[in-house]
Amino acid sequence: MPGSIPANPYHEQAWIIGKPTIGAGTWIGAFTVIDGSGGLTIGEGCDIASGVHIYTHSSAMRCVSGREQPMVDRSSVKIGNRVFIGANAVVNMGVVIGDEAIIGAGSVVTRNVAARTVVAGAPARVIGRVDLSHRAYPRVLLGIGDES
Repeated sequence: MPGSIPANPYHEQAWIIGKPTIGAGTWIGAFTVIDGSGGLTIGEGCDIASGVHIYTHSSAMRCVSGREQPMVDRSSVKIGNRVFIGANAVVNMGVVIGDEAIIGAGSVVTRNVAARTVVAGAPARVIGRVDLSHRAYPRVLLGIGDES
């Protein structure tokens, strides 16, 4: 049926497009858009909260060129293992997110995120680091940002 959400092994209200590679133990919430049309790899043990959009394509240039550029731009996205992506965050095409990173709710990720880094905002900026040196007591160290 046109406009219906295709069946998927995650949340029944998650919309998964294309054929992304999704690692074992990854959880995907409701009302997400997971666009694998340009190549998408999501690692193991990730949590992708409700409302997250992950894009591997853009039709912006096709649109503004009056359809003179008939192609849709595509660039793959790679999300590492044990990454947390907060509610309503957007991950744009071409981004690589390292292992054990945290993406804050409502963030717009426009560039790569290093492993064990905490980013938030629009556009997303580094606001902290994930400290797993004491596995029994993992923590987030906030206020540690890059100045770029």
